[in-house]
Amino acid sequence: MDVEEDAEQEFKPQKKKIDSDEEKRRKKIVPGSLMKAVVRPGGGDSRPADGDQLIYHCTIRTLDGVVVESTRSECGGRGTPIRHVLGKSKMILGLLEGIPTMPKGEVAMFKMKPEMHYGEEDCPVSVPDGFPKDVELHFEIELIDFFKVISKDLGVLKKVINDGQGWESPREPYEVKAWISAKTGNGKLILSHTQGEPFFFTFGKSEVPKGLEMGIGTMAKGEKAVVYVTNQYLTPCHFMPTVEDVEEVHFEVELIHFIQVRDVLGDGRLIKRRIRDGRGEFPMGCPLHDSLLHVHYKGILLNEEKTVFYDTRVDNNGQPLQFSSGEGLVPQGFEMCVRLMLPGELALVTCPPDYAYDKFPRPANVPEGAHIQWEIELLDFETAKDWTGLNFREIMQEVEKIKGTGKRLFIEAKYELAKAKYEKVLREFNHVNPQDDEEGKEFSNTRVLDANPVHVKALYRRGMAYMSAGDFDEARDDFNKMMKIDKSSEDNAKAALLKLKREQQEVHRRAQKQFKGLFDKKPGEIFEAGVVDDIDQIPAEDHADDDLDDSDSKKEEDIHQAAAPPPRMGFLSQMWPHGRRFLRGLGLPRCTIL
Repeated sequence: MDVEEDAEQEFKPQKKKIDSDEEKRRKKIVPGSLMKAVVRPGGGDSRPADGDQLIYHCTIRTLDGVVVESTRSECGGRGTPIRHVLGKSKMILGLLEGIPTMPKGEVAMFKMKPEMHYGEEDCPVSVPDGFPKDVELHFEIELIDFFKVISKDLGVLKKVINDGQGWESPREPYEVKAWISAKTGNGKLILSHTQGEPFFFTFGKSEVPKGLEMGIGTMAKGEKAVVYVTNQYLTPCHFMPTVEDVEEVHFEVELIHFIQVRDVLGDGRLIKRRIRDGRGEFPMGCPLHDSLLHVHYKGILLNEEKTVFYDTRVDNNGQPLQFSSGEGLVPQGFEMCVRLMLPGELALVTCPPDYAYDKFPRPANVPEGAHIQWEIELLDFETAKDWTGLNFREIMQEVEKIKGTGKRLFIEAKYELAKAKYEKVLREFNHVNPQDDEEGKEFSNTRVLDANPVHVKALYRRGMAYMSAGDFDEARDDFNKMMKIDKSSEDNAKAALLKLKREQQEVHRRAQKQFKGLFDKKPGEIFEAGVVDDIDQIPAEDHADDDLDDSDSKKEEDIHQAAAPPPRMGFLSQMWPHGRRFLRGLGLPRCTIL
């Protein structure tokens, strides 16, 4: 975004925030309308927050001490405390404002003017006829307890006993270790996993009751809490016996440890398990594109013997592996997982063959089709150089390096990585400013934005990468730019455009055939649309000549290539080429690397 756009965005009028009903009610409060006196102090530093369930006794008196209404049996009530959810249940304004100031166990007297209790205009809580709602009243409140509400229907609640550490909580498919015991509402012990080894389970596998898992999913490492689960959330599992005629079970849980597990591809094939925490915050502290990474790793075959086929500490003289991200120098699954690690982290990665060595130079002792396990330690990483701090000579060296890497990736059919390299050069060259005539001449001969063969080659290679990935609009733009910049490249660009057109027509034809009759069916009928291919399964194309030879034989070859059947593309790519990018942004079927 340029400076003008930034300025326009900065001074664009901001949308006015719409107050909630409770915020509007709180704005009615005036000084002196609500007064508080502590009768008995409570304990701890915690106070109720919006979304917490409150359990409290309430006695309402006139200023003369006459009891108007009470929950206490000694004051004529039923002896049952009130249960409300702060910020969700209907409450009078004085308690909505006053109870969040109370710790557990506190008894306080609130003196309220009519507009703070039932005399409030449009008060959401009704009272019987004859209630003195037009006078000041005393509300004696004892805050018995408050819990975190896990489910909206109050079927799962959580009471924190000891706070945990950090911000992260378990989620599917994390592996969890915890001490757990369970009792009925009247205190009868149902089970106890509090000795020996902590109970181990995988989050999201229905190995514990649903309500217990929901509660643990809000806990931090080291946290201790009681999770209250009503019977509708006590789903059957091997963890505990079936309990008859019990309305609620109280689980006391201490979350000892959990292992972060990531299903990187979303299909259960590429799994990363964090064995040891790293330094910093995820994902801000993870390696960026073009970072220089230093890792130790051990490669293991997932056979019965768990054969170790490589260990940097043994086979590399104890030296770590160094590689730059985004250059295709390690197997794709390896890099995808390392990009999700923090410095100092130790992770265990299980990887399928197509993301390991079936599409990467295979070590001699790794058989074809082998599933791999890597034990990876990310020691540290260095971010890419900032071109703004480089002199002209250093910038030109970086340009040549990136161009060379892009060329290699293109030849290796790693089109997405190659495209990223070309785009970086195209983008970063905007910030290069030669300081003298000699530098200006060199820059004009190499510069990507000028009319020269170097730029044409970059556009051609990127366009071919776009076309191979099914991004036809972007490919067409690059081929058209070639003709505008360098007339001598017109024949090659036209040949590429012809090939592009043929591929689009074939995609359209296949799509029509695939969906033929789909929308002619009556409601309830099923149409077999065929097998859905993997949308990223795009085979390598014939590689273009690096020099864009303008000979007649080359032109004829390009035209024959354009007439040839296009490479087999995945079903979703056929229907919607840009859908690949869209689905990838959603994490399907690949994970977007941060």
